[in-house]
Amino acid sequence: MPSLGRLMKTLLPHGLLGRSLMIIVTPLILMQMVSAYVFYMSHWENVAKRLAEDVAGDIAAVIDDMDAFRDPATRFKVLGIAAARMELDIRFEENGILPNVPLHRPRGILEKTLYQGLDNALQRPYQVDATSYEREVAIRIQLSDGVLEVFVPRKRLFSYTIYVFLLWTLGTAMLLLGVATVFMRNQVRSVRRLATAADRFGRGLDSPNFKPEGATEVRQAAQAFNQMRERIVRQIQQRTEMLAGVSHDLRTPLTRMKLQLALMGEADGVADLAEDVAEMERMVEGYLAFARGEGGEVPQVADLAGLVAEVAGRFLRQGRAVDVHSEGELAMSFRPHAMARALGNLMGNAVRYAPHVRVRVGRRRDAAEIVVDDDGPGIPPDRREEVFKPFTRLESSRNPQTGGVGLGLTIARDVVRSHGGDILLEDSPLGGLRARVRLPL
Repeated sequence: MPSLGRLMKTLLPHGLLGRSLMIIVTPLILMQMVSAYVFYMSHWENVAKRLAEDVAGDIAAVIDDMDAFRDPATRFKVLGIAAARMELDIRFEENGILPNVPLHRPRGILEKTLYQGLDNALQRPYQVDATSYEREVAIRIQLSDGVLEVFVPRKRLFSYTIYVFLLWTLGTAMLLLGVATVFMRNQVRSVRRLATAADRFGRGLDSPNFKPEGATEVRQAAQAFNQMRERIVRQIQQRTEMLAGVSHDLRTPLTRMKLQLALMGEADGVADLAEDVAEMERMVEGYLAFARGEGGEVPQVADLAGLVAEVAGRFLRQGRAVDVHSEGELAMSFRPHAMARALGNLMGNAVRYAPHVRVRVGRRRDAAEIVVDDDGPGIPPDRREEVFKPFTRLESSRNPQTGGVGLGLTIARDVVRSHGGDILLEDSPLGGLRARVRLPL
């Protein structure tokens, strides 16, 4: 049963338009099948039965006339009149005998009803040939003095109204399906626009032309999305304004403390206190950089591979061993300064702990991928998610040479996720850590 469920999920349409049309079309098809079956059983079979009985009755009347008139000339005249008025091609083979051929079961409704009609109307041996002629059916009847051969046009035995009925029902169903497709496409379009707007907002892009449209429920969802977007934007603006004031308030006393420490000269404890003040300043700057982010930067289309090479070039100029390989130009929409900052944090962590760093950038299906490998000590698998938390450091000392304030990876993931992507930490084939960045195109 589980395998059947998976098979149904695979075969059934996944989109809203396909599923909606299936809900509409399935009852329509079932109704048409039931109607066609009822029509076939009640109407078409009865009509075919009546036609076969009429033909069998005409043949029986011709045989009765032949029995009544034994004279050859009179018989010929009777057969000519019957053929003209009954639309039958009648031939008589005097002293003929039916060939001894094996009987076969009636095939199809035409032969079935014809056999039934002949059995009821004739009490004589007969044979039916419904396959040798395209437009006629040959019926051969054994009489006492010969074989009567009757060629019946198929139009006298078969009703073509079934084709008209099927074409009418099929045409109506296709017309209704077309109308339903047009209306459902309009309804689904509003849902797709809502999904596109939500995806763009998740990547930090604006959707200025998005307006609620469609059914009432879709409009309600679109209005709720607009309200949510306004609240988030307002919250970000308030946070930025608040942090601007916090930055000013904290930097002023720190600057005053640094000035006083400089005036104190080489007194005991001044160096330790100056180091504490410097550490506080670095933490404040790191926190403000993390909380402020790059929300005000406007996304633009640029070459991501060129940006990776530019960021790696900064470390190359510092004498770091960074190997950069690009699969070609990779144009996409992103915020260059924010992305450069995120990539700089990733590469900075790699060159801080590893002597060799390798960077690869290219397209992977519908996403851009940047891979940063190093041969450093790496990060234990059970702590790879922990390092993305703010102010988390694997190196517990406060030495700025061996570690920052614990916001580098946090800021990097925050920037990448604001573009709709993510960062994953894995084992590197170089023996250290691999940072894999994926960004949707």
